[in-house]
Amino acid sequence: MRRPSTLSAAALLAACLAIAAPPAPAQTRQLLNYEEIHKPVVADGGMVVSQSDHASRIGAEVLREGGNAVDASVAMAFAMAVTLPRAGNIGGDGYMLVQLADGGRAVAIDFRSMAPALATLDAYIGEDGTLQGHAAGIRAAGVPGTVAGLALAHGKYGRLPWKRLLQPAIRLAADGMVLSRDEAFALDWGRERLARSAAGAKVFLHPDGSALRAGERLVQADLAWSLRQIAEHGADAFYRGEIAERLDAGMRAHGGLLRKTDLAAYRAIEREPLHSRYRGHVLLTMPPSSGGGPGIAMTLNILEQFDLAAMGAGSADSLHLLAEATKLAWRDRRAHANDPAAAPVPLQGFVSKAYGASRAATIAMDRATPAAHVAAGDIWAHEGRETTHFSVVDDEGNAVSTTYTIGADFGSGVMIEGTGFLLGNLIGNFSLQAQLDAVREGREPPANALRPGSRPVSSMAPTMLLRDGRPWLVTGSPGGNTIPGTIVQMIVNVVDFGMNIAEATAFPRMHQQVTTRGELDVERGFSPDTLRILRERGHLPEQGETIGSTQTLLLEPGRVEGAADPRRPGASAVAR
Repeated sequence: MRRPSTLSAAALLAACLAIAAPPAPAQTRQLLNYEEIHKPVVADGGMVVSQSDHASRIGAEVLREGGNAVDASVAMAFAMAVTLPRAGNIGGDGYMLVQLADGGRAVAIDFRSMAPALATLDAYIGEDGTLQGHAAGIRAAGVPGTVAGLALAHGKYGRLPWKRLLQPAIRLAADGMVLSRDEAFALDWGRERLARSAAGAKVFLHPDGSALRAGERLVQADLAWSLRQIAEHGADAFYRGEIAERLDAGMRAHGGLLRKTDLAAYRAIEREPLHSRYRGHVLLTMPPSSGGGPGIAMTLNILEQFDLAAMGAGSADSLHLLAEATKLAWRDRRAHANDPAAAPVPLQGFVSKAYGASRAATIAMDRATPAAHVAAGDIWAHEGRETTHFSVVDDEGNAVSTTYTIGADFGSGVMIEGTGFLLGNLIGNFSLQAQLDAVREGREPPANALRPGSRPVSSMAPTMLLRDGRPWLVTGSPGGNTIPGTIVQMIVNVVDFGMNIAEATAFPRMHQQVTTRGELDVERGFSPDTLRILRERGHLPEQGETIGSTQTLLLEPGRVEGAADPRRPGASAVAR
């Protein structure tokens, strides 16, 4: 992925795959498998997949122009800041996982938001003693990390000029885009939050307070200005330049806590990915400040103790195990995951096979353990919902998995005058209520406590599986607390149940809540008989909204397969 690479695309693709293509009849049989209802998009080179068709086409065009997977990811991320205002962003944060074809090295880039220096617990306690202003509004904003993270990735691993990668987003923002029905529906759904700032309301709402409608053109002139500043001056424009000045002035004018000193102090961090294994595959996922990555590793270590393939996809036994494993991993994650700069994290415990086996031994197959009764384990003894995701692989075999967010739908709902972008509400990701309870009861604060300069734990977890040291499965999902379980189910569907990635994507999902009641959220499509058996075991299945939105790539000998999740309209997989 480094700039000096001079090998031809064809030679590099062959080196990436490192396996001779199978005979034509076998490959034809695989591609024309009529036993499978859902088929992935198939190509013989690079491919991108995202929740936004605009962004997918932009990423594919970057690959066609000779850009690598990081270049395409940067262009797509900035494009979705325009096309997907409820999640795409430059006012929020996220994580990027990069697997390099050059030497097989993997890196994890943490661009999670940080708490401003003025963001103390007292700043969010109202006169009535309850927490206020952390979930929405101007005080919910942390220090955005997206621009810093994209700049770090591009500066170290990109190839095409930075300015070139921002041009499609600038054009979309300046010229406007015609809203689809789904895009207009999202604006209408979020109009109350979008009305929190005059600048945001001016962009997304009519003067009477109604949202822009399907077929109308969304023009974002101030966002185009911000993107031009970033294109011309790099990340400094955002953290030390005119954008920072405007953010500081707006925060001071409207009672916010973010200052230009916080912006100037922000740094994205390159970390070592979290490594584990699942049934012979190397698992790469995000380390803390992500809590989702450790949760995925532990859940898979628990499930590895059971023969899921023999149980069958969608069976009562397999769903029972997924639910029980999720409860166990969640309790450990909640107790021990935090910003590693604030307190140590037992990473070896999260990936320990012995610890996974000990947790698996507590599962009873004939009954569910109430979520409220599941306690965190002694993990130190083994020490040695609005977001979006996109995945990219290029001809050389470089792979990128990126998840980023502004928190809730449309984040804080606040746009500072003259900037054109919504700020995230990431302060709400700290464990503020538990921290407040601990203070009042004289106890130590939770691991994920709000501290100025700290990063809140996140469920986001861009993830890959490797075969023979090379990317095989590249995936990730939005969905808040549902993210780890969604990714686990994608992996299990492919590895244990032998589904292609389109089938694995479309297969019904479940999510085990870890609230006091502990209901089991299920999508449509599960057998009534299966749900009846689960109820008899003590589970509380409830059908509701769809869960997650995976965007997945699979690298097979001689080809790349892509699957965009149909759960959110507008997603697409596009070959270069």
